[in-house]
Amino acid sequence: MPADVGQPPTKTAMDLDVRGQDWYVDKLVSVLVFVGGISAVVLILGIFVFITKEGVGFVFGPMEVWEFFTSPFWRPTSRTEATYGILALMVGTASVTGLAMLIAVPFSLGAAVFIGEFATGRTRETLKVLVELLAAIPSVVWGFIGLAIMNPLIIETFDVPIGLGILNSGIILGLMAAPIMTTIAEDALKAVPDGYREAAEAMGATKWQVISKVVFPAAKNGLMAAVLLGVGRGFGETMAVLMASGHSINLPTSVFDSVRALTATIAAELGEAPVGSDHYRALFTIGIFLFLITFVINLMADIVIRGGGRKR
Repeated sequence: MPADVGQPPTKTAMDLDVRGQDWYVDKLVSVLVFVGGISAVVLILGIFVFITKEGVGFVFGPMEVWEFFTSPFWRPTSRTEATYGILALMVGTASVTGLAMLIAVPFSLGAAVFIGEFATGRTRETLKVLVELLAAIPSVVWGFIGLAIMNPLIIETFDVPIGLGILNSGIILGLMAAPIMTTIAEDALKAVPDGYREAAEAMGATKWQVISKVVFPAAKNGLMAAVLLGVGRGFGETMAVLMASGHSINLPTSVFDSVRALTATIAAELGEAPVGSDHYRALFTIGIFLFLITFVINLMADIVIRGGGRKR
């Protein structure tokens, strides 16, 4: 009988070398994943520090908080008396975003329900690809659509002198926000266990009853998060709103009035404002305000999602 029969196999140098390489690869991947995860936080903090550094001089200097938020007059380049009031800009941003959500929410939820609950096979995959392609269209292209297509269409349909206003930019912004809202809403519907649907159908519920009475209540947190992220997308959009809203400082009284958004004001005026001037720092103060709004909206969406996860 050979001497090595029944003896445990010995670790060769090659096995040890392979295991050592695997350990280094695992460490490297762990470091890369950690850096990738922490980089988002670092970048957000860096952006906030940058805009705060540029705008803090206006906040604690010539800025009058009451006038800044309640005055509708934005005249930063006036030679006699410069005024920095963003009330009209806030109302313009809120009106465009509100109309966009009125358009995007029903459209997005309907598309998500059809893709997730009714479409099957190739039809579902084709629709999902089309929705993702719709999200990939640049905002400047949407702006051109507002100028070249929606503007004359609104003028001809409603017999108004100009078609650049809340209605135009609201439609364009709603179409821009719809893809991301559809994707998130469809994921929320897909996360509802099939057992819920099967139990409802076993009790004699129709397809629409299953969706409205079972699926929607179970996915309400994810659907709410989709809506909130869509609102954040609307508040943060710049180029399309700049091109389709008319870019006029007004307190609107109808959907056909031209307005100016906060983001569009920064995009249009920052390049002409002298660095370090009150105008320059006021624009960065608007940036701080927008950053806080979008941060709160995204935080609310995250809280809604996490709350739904704990309940389940």
